[in-house]
Parts: sequence; C-alpha cells; structure tokens
Amino acid sequence: MWRRKINSKNIKIPIVNCLKPRLLNTVRQKSSMTNENLSTTSASPIQLPQEADVVVIGGGSAGCHTLYHLAKRGVNAILLERAKLTAGTTWHTAGLVWRLRPNDVDIQLLANSRDMLMQLEQETGLDPGWIQNGGVFIAHSNIRVFPKPIPIKTLQVLALTDLAKIDFKNLTVHLLLPFGLSLHIYTRLDEYKRLATVGNALGIENYVLTPQETQKVFPLLDPEAFIGALYSPGDGVVDPAMLCTALTRAASKYGAKAYENAPVDDLLTTTTSRGKKIVGVSTPHGNVKCETVINATGVWGRDLIEKHGSFLPLIPMKHAYVVSETIPGVRGLPNLRDHDYSTYFRIQGDAICLGGYEPNPILLEPVPKDFHFGLYDLDWSVFDTHLNGAIKLCPPFGNYGVKSTVCGPESFTPDHKPLMGPDNIITGLYHNCGFNSAGMMFGGGCGEQIALWVINGKPDLPMFGFDLRRFTEEQNRATQWISEKSHESYAKNYSMVFKYDQPLAGRDFQKDPLHDEMLANNAFMEEKQGWERPGFFLANRALVLPYDWYGSYGNKRHKDSAYERVLEGDLKYNTFSEHHNLIGEEALACRNNAVVFNMSYFCKLFLEGPEAEKAADWIFSGNTKRDVKKTVYTCALNNFGGVEADVTISRLASGTGAVHDPKFEGHGYYIVAGGASAYYTYSTIREELRRQNFKASVRDVTADMGVISIQGPKSRDILQQIVDCELTDANIPPNSTLLTKCQDVNNSRYEYDVRLLRVSFVGELGYELHVPKEYCAPVYKSLMTVGASNDLRNAGYRALYALSSEKGYHLWSFDLRPDDTPLEAGLGFTCRKKGLYKGKTAIDQQREEGLTKRIVYLTLDEQMPIWGLEGVYRNGEPVGFLRRAEYAYHLGKPLAQTYLQRPDKKIIDTDYIQQGNYEIDILGKRYKAQCYLRSPFDPEGKRVLGIYS
Repeated sequence: MWRRKINSKNIKIPIVNCLKPRLLNTVRQKSSMTNENLSTTSASPIQLPQEADVVVIGGGSAGCHTLYHLAKRGVNAILLERAKLTAGTTWHTAGLVWRLRPNDVDIQLLANSRDMLMQLEQETGLDPGWIQNGGVFIAHSNIRVFPKPIPIKTLQVLALTDLAKIDFKNLTVHLLLPFGLSLHIYTRLDEYKRLATVGNALGIENYVLTPQETQKVFPLLDPEAFIGALYSPGDGVVDPAMLCTALTRAASKYGAKAYENAPVDDLLTTTTSRGKKIVGVSTPHGNVKCETVINATGVWGRDLIEKHGSFLPLIPMKHAYVVSETIPGVRGLPNLRDHDYSTYFRIQGDAICLGGYEPNPILLEPVPKDFHFGLYDLDWSVFDTHLNGAIKLCPPFGNYGVKSTVCGPESFTPDHKPLMGPDNIITGLYHNCGFNSAGMMFGGGCGEQIALWVINGKPDLPMFGFDLRRFTEEQNRATQWISEKSHESYAKNYSMVFKYDQPLAGRDFQKDPLHDEMLANNAFMEEKQGWERPGFFLANRALVLPYDWYGSYGNKRHKDSAYERVLEGDLKYNTFSEHHNLIGEEALACRNNAVVFNMSYFCKLFLEGPEAEKAADWIFSGNTKRDVKKTVYTCALNNFGGVEADVTISRLASGTGAVHDPKFEGHGYYIVAGGASAYYTYSTIREELRRQNFKASVRDVTADMGVISIQGPKSRDILQQIVDCELTDANIPPNSTLLTKCQDVNNSRYEYDVRLLRVSFVGELGYELHVPKEYCAPVYKSLMTVGASNDLRNAGYRALYALSSEKGYHLWSFDLRPDDTPLEAGLGFTCRKKGLYKGKTAIDQQREEGLTKRIVYLTLDEQMPIWGLEGVYRNGEPVGFLRRAEYAYHLGKPLAQTYLQRPDKKIIDTDYIQQGNYEIDILGKRYKAQCYLRSPFDPEGKRVLGIYS
C-alpha cells in the first residue's frame, strides 16, 4: 500500500485509500450495542409492541437523542433502526461540539447538548465518550471572493502570503485559490469578537487570544500564520457509538426501547377531511399503531414521505476527513476550526483528523438503503484544497502521513440548518433530520426540543430557524433550487456571517407582480423565503446573475457581477455599510415627504367559513369582533403566551368574488403578516383550525395580489389624486379598510378595483393598496406619475426596517418570537381581558405575577454600527443581548431592542429599568447607551394620525 504524506509539495502523488477496511471493521465493532453479528437481517423475527405513543425512525444521533428525551419525560416511545445503531452517517462523524455561533438559539441548543453530555454518565453509569478538550477558532486577515482586482490603499501585513500574490506596483491582490477570483481583505477577528460578546451574554466561557497566547494552548501552531483566536475551553468531542449506547440504555431505564434490524417499510395513514393523519408504521415484523412518528432518518429523510405527497428540501453530499499518523505532542490539545481556510482539526488520541468544507462537494443521488457502514473512496482532487492551510497553520502536520480516510454521505439543506417540527402534509409526522454534518453537537439540544414539540405542541426555544415551515411547499419540491442553495450553504459554511449578506444561489424563485418595475427602477434585490424583494434603490442596475456554482463542476465564474460589487459594500462589522447614506435618504424621504414601498411579498390570507368568527376569536388575542372594515393589529399565541405570529386582521362582508373582495358565508377575515415567515403564519393558523375542528378554512392569496404602500406626510395628498374615495379621517380612519377604484392616469380608459388599508409599518401617515396582480403595474405607474411633482420616490426594505425599528414596531423572529409574550414585548394592548383565546391563561398569570423579562430600547450617542447579538450590561452586569439593531435616521443614532432579565431572575419593574446605567459591548469595547421604555421617536404616536407639527 502507498502511504500518502501530508506535504503540500507532494499533493499530486498516487493515492490509495489505505486501511479503509480496517477502519470499517473497527467502527462496526464499536457501533454495535451487543456482540451479535452485524447483519442487517435478524436471525429470528423481532417482537415489536403492537402500539406506542411515539415511534422514532432512525438509530443515529438524532433518533437516539429524541428517544432519550421522550422517555425521560414519560412518553411510551420506541425507536426502529433499519440496521444497527449509528448506521448511516452517525458512525463516521467527527463528533465535534462547538458552542459559539452567530445565533443565540444555536448557542442555547449547543449548550444544552454539552450540558447533557456532562451529566449523562452520572445518570446512566455509562461513559458517553465525551472529552472536554476545548475548542479554538483561528483568525487570519480574511479573504472574500470578488469578481475583479480591488486596489488596496493601505496594505497591512497579512498571514496569507503563501496563498496570495501581491502586485505592489498596482497594490492589487490576486487570489490563487479554486474560485479563481480576486480578494477583498477583512479581519476574521472582528467576527470572533462578536461571537465572544454574545457568548459572554449567554454564559459561554471564552477568551480572545493573541497568536502567542494561542500557541500556549496549542503548541504545534505557527504564531506567524494567524492574527488571533477565540478559545472556548468548555467545547470538546464525543464518540458517536458510545453516546448512542448511553442514550438508548438510559431510555430503556425510563421504559423506552430501541430495536435494531427493524426497518420501517411505510407510514400508515388515514385520510380525513383535514388531510392525511398518521395511524402507525409497517415493518417486516408487523405493524405498530401510533399517532406520532418522528423521522430521524438523516440522508434517507425524504424516502418514506414522498410517496405520501410530502417533501423535504434535503440533499446528500459526500463529506470527508483524513486521519493522520501519530503526531508527537498532539494528545490532549484542543480541537481547531480555521474558518478562513475552511478546515478543522479534531484531536483523536495522538492523531489529527483534518476535514473541511470545499467549494466543490460531490452531490449524491439518493443513498442506497443498504449503505449502513459503507464509505466512499476519497476524491483527493476535491479534498486537496484543505491541505495548504492546515500545513501553514500547523507545520508538523505536513511531516506525517495519512493513516486512513473517511468519506461518507451526509445530509445537507438549503440554509445549512436542520429540518425539524411538524410535517406540512401529514398530521402526526414530525421531522428531526438534515443536520448538515452537525448532528452530534446539535443532537442533544434538538432532541430535547423535538420531544417538547411532540409533548407540549411547541418547543421551549424559538425554533423558527430550524422549523421545516421556514420553507414553502413549493420550495420543498424544487430540486434545482434545493441543489443550488444547499451547495452554496455548504461552500460558504465557514464564511463570515454578515447581517445583510445575500445568497447568489436559488434566486428569482418567486417574483411578485411588480418585479419588473423594481428592476426598471434599479432596485437592489434581496431574497426572503424564495421571494425577490427590493432592498434599496441604486443609480444603476445591479442584477442577480444565474448561479455559477462559484466556478465548480465545469461552470465558469462570472467575471464581472455588478450585484456582487454592490453586495460587497454591506459586508462589514466595524464601519457602516457603504450604502448607509443612500438608505438614509430613502428613510428620511419617508419621514419628511413620501415614499412607495413594494410590500407585495407580504403574507395575505383569508379566513372563511361558518365558524370563521369563532376561529378568529380563539386564535387571535385581540378583539376581532369589530365592525366590518375595521383593521386590528393583534397576535396569535401558543399555550405559553408566546407570539407565534403578529398580524393585521380586517373583518369583511361578503363581496363580489374578486381576489381582493371575496365572497363569504357570513363574514370573513383578511389577514396580512410579514413575508419572511408567511408560510409559518399560514401553517400556524391552519393547524389550529384543524386542532379545534373549526368549520373554517384559511386560504393563501399571497401570489395573487400585490401591495403598494405609500407612506409619509404627503402620502394622503398624492394618493388622493388616483383614488375615487375621500381619504378623510371620517371616511377611512386609521386602522381601517375599504374598497375603491384607482384611475390609470397614463391611460384614462382604465380604472382598477383595489382594497385600500390605512395602516403603517413605519409610524407615518400612510396607506396600502392591495391590488389584483394583473393591475399592479398600471396602479404603481399611476401613483409614481402623480407623485412626481411631490418628489415621490421608491424605498426598499432596508429603509422600511430601519424606520420600523425607530418607531418601536416589531419584526417577528427578531424582537418578537414564540418565547416572548405580548406583555414582555410591550404589546399588552393586543391582549383582550374578556373572553377566551389561546394562551390567555399564561397572559393572565403574567399580569398577576409580573414580568421577569421586558423589552427596552437602547440608543448610542457614538456613531458605531450595531448589528444584533451585542451584549448588554446594566451597572456592569450582563442583562441581555441585542435582539434587533438598526440605525434610526430621524434620531440620527443607532437604536436597538433588547429584552432585559435580572441576574437574580426577579421581577423587572420600571424602577429597575430606569435606575440602571447601560452599556453595549461592541467588538469587545463597551459603549454607553441610553435606555427607554418606549422608542424615543414620536412616543405619542401623532404622526401616524397625520398630525405633524
């Protein structure tokens, strides 16, 4: 056998996947819970129970964690595994556990996983294979792809001189990496400082280290090869076989059981008036009756459900690491992540496992069902990209050979997050799969959340970023979209995370009726839930180009992309976006004059049926029994009082049958909500209708209507010129709706029926035109034509969100989530005191007992950009982190929302808030902040009434 030496100078020598059979045998022995033969068929029939409360399918990390958490909470659950526990992908995973990520929910899930590992041995008497050797993130002067060379005015000393050729004559950096592009220079250390501050806020011990300090932690590193590091001593690694054994043994003590060699052939369902419903599963050993099934089958997650008309946005890819020969001095060192080189080191005894995320992963067709403990031959033409950076960082690594390679299938998703929660089609089916090679570290936290989901109807963390319903049914079926998005998420997995970064893959999936008009007006388009929407407006066009797969798979990288050049101006941490002033012009035009927002991708629903009124009364916390044409802002809550959706809802009489004026049996309701969570809102209402057996239905008309919003002091005067109704307070007061006609001023022969709402998302006098899609373009053009003399202009979502935040309005999934109640969020006015509605018991209890968490508004006097997740301190103590951060252009300062919680967990009252001195931690430095109970912008709410002084 040839032995491959890990020297970057010898990367072209012949390769043999040496010692793979030995590795397979070793892992197979470890992954069995018994000493029985590892055949996938049982020697004798398995006696399965006739029924169970919950059946978990899949014996990998996700399934075993799920079984454990269900059993611990007293659920009669069984696990059915087709082969042996850990078969499929779990057995070959690297098992790394890192807790610091740019998302507070991720951090809490990972912390819960690690805490479970810490106590599992005491609970079970079995070693779960947890090794707390710590974790180090390495920072270089970072690179980012860019389509053409960029002049650098000030060239600092870089740690990338072996990868970049510097042309000092032109002061231009050219990239010599597989992307074939030029570079822009950032510092990764800024991102690590951001991770450090949110880690501190959430109780994760961490330290930002110099290269010399890092070398003390990991002596084999070259301190000249990087500029700093982030060290988390509580991180570590876990052995998958030992962990799954411990979890299933623990579950058995609580009355659950895991069955090996028990494949599930099909889901058993029945069809009701509400759709398909789980009634059991079929296996070669008989059927098992149940009402709940949890799909934890990893790369096979799609297989069982597609025949039932349900689909998952999941794709298998090859993912690999190599195991070095023994390297002296390695044992006991921390694991490493080098995001800039897109690699990681896992310490395995006296060896180093090297893996990473390459730009050209191998996408797989469906993985064969019998691929239980198999591996693929490693394609070194794909993997070689990881070697140079690893040797640069750790020179001794290049002096030793590769003992073995591990290349197996892993499941990946369009946004590199797991797929969890209830199925969109089949009632009683839940998913816990698609972990993007992070199933070990997320397994404990996600297993607990899916168990709570099943038991309580909801998780106790805000899991929208993991919830399958963040994708639409159309997205779940779109194989090309899934492939493009999953590839980009894989290739950019270690890229820096910027608030306003945009995907290049899967674009133009959904276009609203005004899409062409937006492009004609030079909109810089953003993507949300598959929809294209205008972010801001430029002097020149910057169109999204077809996805080029970053130059992989024989595709040519776009040589010049105006879109990427504009996007580059947003990718910053320590300075404002290059588009900050342009967006400010749009925002101030709204405050001082008038602007048009294209809000067509917003969620638009009709609630109808004989019991629509009864359903609205139960689902929504506000009083929906208002006069016809009244529009109400309200919330839909869960049983714990958390906000599942915030909407405007208008009670309507039966109409003509047009899309904007539908016919009803009795009365109906028109519901409008944010577009980024549109399918989630629709699903939440639909599922509650089913759960309560209301004789009512919800219908999604989002794609059938556009929404043209005109906002600002001059909005009434401009709009009055094209509508045939009086825009007086008497005829259309704030928070109301009516039907009207719009004149086509560019073609006097036409007029268009529309629905007019007087509402505002930005705190100004304003109106929304809800227009059948075929009329959107002429109505928009007419509005812009009559507004030209008043300098009416377009504005995008960046300005919209800045204005909304400045006013103190909420943005669901950011400063308003399922773990926030309306009382905590300052929305007590949306919760009526009379009558029953879902979540009212929890709201009444909070009213009686007081709040331990409460939203406040913070402003900075210093002109420092804030992005969210920055730590918040009161009198020097951590009390929260920024949930939402924007720039308040009218106030002329950064503004943010945070939920304060006392360190002693006691009740928070007004005195506690007002008597504190506040600071915000920005990149490791604390800045003084002013704290407000309500936003300081227009606190009396006069502007939305049209009162300007």
